[in-house]
Amino acid sequence: MEFQLNGRPFVFDGEDDTPLLWVIRDAAGLTGTKYGCGIGACGACTVHIEGVATRTCVLPVSAVAGKRITTIEALSTARSHPIQQAWIANDVPQCGYCQSGMVMAAAALLDKHPHPTDAQIDEAMTNLCRCATYHRIREAIHDAAKR
Repeated sequence: MEFQLNGRPFVFDGEDDTPLLWVIRDAAGLTGTKYGCGIGACGACTVHIEGVATRTCVLPVSAVAGKRITTIEALSTARSHPIQQAWIANDVPQCGYCQSGMVMAAAALLDKHPHPTDAQIDEAMTNLCRCATYHRIREAIHDAAKR
């Protein structure tokens, strides 16, 4: 199985039905993408597939053959992405566990809607946050849109 992972060719030699999350974490060693629920509900495992925010804990690796995958590690290594800067400035994370998935979902949202409305944010940001920092997430998305 071959695909692009963070801009580089990646080959996975394993079972076709292995969830992409475990290929990213175990085979590629990229641990920024988190395991949360295992049923695609919480969004902690969100990455971009061809630019679209996608939950990976229920997605078989066979579904991404030949595609472009971007994880939180490739967003910016220096915390220079506008979403990362806004997340820090607005003190979004509390426990932080869900945040890599939140950041990836927000980045995809801003790629599609550079100045999203609250309704667009609500529609796109379906990730779950146990700490309930949703008001800060919305503020940070609006802040990132200004950056």
